[in-house]
Amino acid sequence: MKQLTIRGFERELALRLRATARRRDISLNKAALYLMRKGAGLRTPDEGPMVVGDSLDAYIGRWTEEEENELGTSIVELDRVDEGFWR
Repeated sequence: MKQLTIRGFERELALRLRATARRRDISLNKAALYLMRKGAGLRTPDEGPMVVGDSLDAYIGRWTEEEENELGTSIVELDRVDEGFWR
């Protein structure tokens, strides 16, 4: 792992960092890494597994136009709202 020194923490940021460490019961270093990952839009280790995953990636872009149209036709009923159901 790489090491990084960060200087110039303003008071509010330092307080938030310490509060995060205290709330999560982790070190300041881990709290800083957590907040940096979160700020960078990266998943944090405590978020658990991806909900969507990549198990269907092999099928992306592999349908023919005919197969796509067939699926669209077969699920058209799913877009229909049964008004009686909502009364």
